[in-house]
Amino acid sequence: MKKKEIDLSLVIPIYNEAENLRELIRRCLLVCRQLNRSFEIILVNDGSRDDSARLIADATKTAGNNITGIFLNRNYGQHAAVIAGMTRSRGNIVITLDADLQNPPEEIPKLLREIEKGFDVVGTIRTNRCDSLFRKFFSGIVNSAVRRATGVMMHDYGCMLRGYRRPVIEAILQCRERSTFIPILANSFAGSTSEISVQHQPRKNGESKYSIFKLISLQFDLLTSMSTFPLRLLSFLGTVIALSGMTFGAFLMVMRFLMGAAWAAHGVFTLFAVLFVFIGAQFIGLGLLGEYIGRIYQDVRARPRYHIQSILTEQQQDNPPVSNKPDRILSEYPVNTEKKSYENCYTCLS
Repeated sequence: MKKKEIDLSLVIPIYNEAENLRELIRRCLLVCRQLNRSFEIILVNDGSRDDSARLIADATKTAGNNITGIFLNRNYGQHAAVIAGMTRSRGNIVITLDADLQNPPEEIPKLLREIEKGFDVVGTIRTNRCDSLFRKFFSGIVNSAVRRATGVMMHDYGCMLRGYRRPVIEAILQCRERSTFIPILANSFAGSTSEISVQHQPRKNGESKYSIFKLISLQFDLLTSMSTFPLRLLSFLGTVIALSGMTFGAFLMVMRFLMGAAWAAHGVFTLFAVLFVFIGAQFIGLGLLGEYIGRIYQDVRARPRYHIQSILTEQQQDNPPVSNKPDRILSEYPVNTEKKSYENCYTCLS
């Protein structure tokens, strides 16, 4: 049975964020209700060990059709949780958001305005970023590597606040690889992309789930999920070493005739030159082997070769959006609707 479509799906992965959940749900509901369009909020509990699961369950009971809770049996990681939420989503536009409130939900209308200009994917750039120097430095390295490998000139792949059109979501869901990085995967199916600036706040409660070891693991996932460049690097490195060995050997031969055998350490340097040539040949062989492994890797992932965005026929089915108007949620999660309350959330940036 085909799922009835709505205008907006907000997908939020949650892992041990009980201290932020009530404020997160309250602010997300307020923002979405002010949009005057049908919406759903999908909260994915990624194996939390705190009280997050209970809070999500309570919110789904109070908000009715507006909030859906998805509960994973253990922690699978942020991107796996987002994929789980996307699978359940029904929105023509899907926006992903972190649960730590560092990217304010009040920025969602900006993404909607940008994506309605016709873009398939809208990314965000965190202005006045409230993170440590180490995280900023590491993020800069990752973003630079991704831009060089993908050719898509986006500047902040680490920000989860992003918007996607439905055809891109459907293409992402067709991919079956276990390790993936959603922003890169989405850009590979997007016909047009854009980036906007959004505000960033310091974390008030809890702590970051990305340790230095997880950040390094993420870097390896990035490299292996978006290209076979590391394998080709072996061939390039082997070629450089082999050419260096041959050049060094030619130089030694000329200098031996000019300066005599003693200058060349009676053949020791020549052995080094030959060794470099053979080491380079081995790296070239590994690189060629890697090329074949890379092609097997691409085929095993079974990504679709193309994606059809739309088909024009004589008959079109009408699927009017669902009207979601929660009546009880504001009493459970009271919201201050004064304009200055929204402005106050950016006091850390002044």
